[in-house]
Amino acid sequence: MSHNIQEKIEHLRREINRHNDQYYLLDQPDISDMEFDMMLKELQDLEAQYPEYYDDNSPTMRVGGGITKIFPTTAHQFRMYSLDNSYDFNDLEDWEKRIIKTISDPVEFVAELKYDGASISLLYENGKLVQAVTRGDGFQGDEITANVRTIADVPLTLTGDFPKRFFMRGEIFLTRKNFDKINKTRTDEGLDPFMNPRNTASGSLKMQDSSEVRKRRLSAVLYQFVGEETPATSHWELLQKAAGWGFKISDQAALCRNIDEVKEFINYWDTQRHHLPFEIDGIVVKVNHLQQQKQLGYTAKSPRWAMAYKFKAEKAETRLDKVTYQVGRTGAITPVANLQPVLLAGTVVKRASLHNEDIIKKLGLHENDYVYVEKGGEIIPKIVGVNEEKRTADSREIEYIKTCPECGTELIKTEDQAIHFCPNDLHCPPQVVGRMIHYVSRKALNIENLGSETIEQLYREKLVENPADFYALTKEQLLPLERMAEKSAQNIIDGIKKSKEIPFEKVLFGIGIKHVGETVAKKLVKNFASIDELKIATTEELIQVEDIGEKIAESITEFFNNPENILMLERLKSYGVQLEKGASDNEVLSTVLEGKTFLFTGKLSLFTRDAAEEMVEKHGGKNISAVSKNLNYLVVGEKAGSKLKKAQDIGTINILDEQQFLDLIGEPV
Repeated sequence: MSHNIQEKIEHLRREINRHNDQYYLLDQPDISDMEFDMMLKELQDLEAQYPEYYDDNSPTMRVGGGITKIFPTTAHQFRMYSLDNSYDFNDLEDWEKRIIKTISDPVEFVAELKYDGASISLLYENGKLVQAVTRGDGFQGDEITANVRTIADVPLTLTGDFPKRFFMRGEIFLTRKNFDKINKTRTDEGLDPFMNPRNTASGSLKMQDSSEVRKRRLSAVLYQFVGEETPATSHWELLQKAAGWGFKISDQAALCRNIDEVKEFINYWDTQRHHLPFEIDGIVVKVNHLQQQKQLGYTAKSPRWAMAYKFKAEKAETRLDKVTYQVGRTGAITPVANLQPVLLAGTVVKRASLHNEDIIKKLGLHENDYVYVEKGGEIIPKIVGVNEEKRTADSREIEYIKTCPECGTELIKTEDQAIHFCPNDLHCPPQVVGRMIHYVSRKALNIENLGSETIEQLYREKLVENPADFYALTKEQLLPLERMAEKSAQNIIDGIKKSKEIPFEKVLFGIGIKHVGETVAKKLVKNFASIDELKIATTEELIQVEDIGEKIAESITEFFNNPENILMLERLKSYGVQLEKGASDNEVLSTVLEGKTFLFTGKLSLFTRDAAEEMVEKHGGKNISAVSKNLNYLVVGEKAGSKLKKAQDIGTINILDEQQFLDLIGEPV
C-alpha cells in the first residue's frame, strides 16, 4: 500500500512539473487551469496525509507559507561579478579593440536585454533546486530559497541531460502589469504606492512570509550557467541547453557575428524597449565562446569578456516655478514641482513629484532653479539635478512646509517613514472629501450617481462632513446644486437608500479605517460578526486574524478610540446601514465552481456584475480581473469587446453567455 502511495505522489509531481513547463516555458498548456488545480490539490492532500514522503522540491512548495525571520548569509562558491558599463558606441568599440589584442580568432557575441531587477544565484544538485542566494556584495549574499520557490519561472526540478551540480544566475523582476496591480491594491488600502518595479522586486524577495511573496507574482529570467563541468563550448549553446532543462530564457537574446550586429541590436531595443511588458535599462553583451572568455579572464571587479551598454535616460532642462503640496486621502503630503512646460520622451511635462522632504534636501532646490528632468523608469517625470550656474544670488533654498496647506494643522513625521502626514483626518478638507468619495465607490457602498464633483459641492455647501450625513440628505437640498436636475437628485436619493442593503464587509471597507483594504475587511468580518464586536476587540485578538499585523491592529484600535468615529457609526446604524454580518453573507450554496475562475464582460442584462461575482463566490468559484491563461470562464453580455477577442485568441477559455452561466450553477433566471 505504502509503495503505491509513494508512486502516486511521485507520478503527480512529475505530471505537475510537466504541466508547469508547458504553461510557463512553452506557452502551450494542454490541460485546463481547473484540472491543474485539482491535480495540485490531490498532491497537497496526499503529502499532508503521508509526511514521510516530503520533498522540498515538490511543486506544492510553490504555494509558500513558510516564515523566515532571519535570512542566513551564504558565501558564493563562484563570485558574482559586476559588469563594466558603456554609454556609447565608442566605449563598445574600445572594448572590442581590447578583446582583439588578446584573441586572434574571430569573435562572436551574445546580446541580451539587461533586465531591471534583482540578481539571483540558483544552485541545482541532481536536477533539484537546492539553494537560492542574492547577489549581496558579490562574495556573499542572503539565502532566500523559500521565497524563490514560489516564483513560477524558477524550475524546482529539471528535465533532460543536465550536469550533476551547477549554478544558474539570473534576474528576479516584476512586470509593469503586476507592479501596477500591487500599487493599485496599496492605494485602495490607503498605503503609499511603491516607487519602481526594481526596488519592489528586490524588497519582495526579503519578505518573511513566502506566501506573501507568491502574491507579488514575481518573474524570473535565467541567463548564465556557472559550474565546474560545462556541457557546451559557447554561451549561446548553454542558453539553449538551459531552456531544454526547464529554465526560462529570454526570447529576445541574439547571437551576433560581430560588433556591428551588436550595435543594430542595441539601436533596435533603444526604441522598442518601451513596448516590452517589463523594464530594461540597457543591453548586456558577452563574448560567446567559453574558451575565449577564459583567455580574457577578469579584472578585480568585472569579467573582461562582458560589457553592459546602458541606455541614456531622456533628460531635459527647464525652470522650477514653485513647489506646491498635495494632501492625499490618507493625509500623506506630497510635494510637487511645478515646471515651465518642456517636451520630454514625446510628452509635455509640467509637473514632477518630489516625493518627500529628503529628496528636496538632497537636490538642494532653490526658488526658480533651472532643473534637469528625466522620466524615471521611462514613465514618471522626476528632477535629477540642478543647473547651479543659472542660479541667482538672491534665490533662497526651499523649506519644507511645517503645517498642512489645507487646514493649517502641524504636520507629523514618524521615524520609520519619509513622508509627512496631516493628523487632522476628520476635519482636513481633502481627507474629509476623500473619505466620502471612498465610501460611495464601487467596491465599497457603490452609491451610483454620487460622484466626486457632487460630493465636493455638498461639502462646500456644508451639507455633508462624513458618510453618515449622506443618509440625512433630501432631494430639496440637492436640487440647488450646479447641473442638478430633479431626476438626477432622485437617483442619488434612491442610490443612498439602496446602499443600506450593502453587506457589512463592504461597509467596513467603505468607512475608511487606515490600512483596512477590501481583503482585510473581509477577513475581519469572518472573525467579528458586528461592528460592536470589532469595536471592543483587543490588539491581541486582532493580530490573531490572518493578514492582520500590529500596524493594522493599532490603526483599527485608534479608529475606535475616536469619539467622532463612534458617533458616525451610531448614526449609520440608526439609518439602517448594515454593520453586522447577515445570515447569508458567508453562505456557500454549493461547491460546483470550486477551483474555477470567472470574469464578466460586456453589458449584462440578466444580472448585475456585482450580483454575478457574488454568485461565483457563493458557489465556490473565484473572480479575477483580467483575461489570461489562468481564466477558466469568460461570461459575455452585449457588446463584449477586447476581452472576448483576447479570450478567443488564447483558445483555452470557456466562453459563456449569461444563461449558460446560470445553467452552470443551477440558478433560475
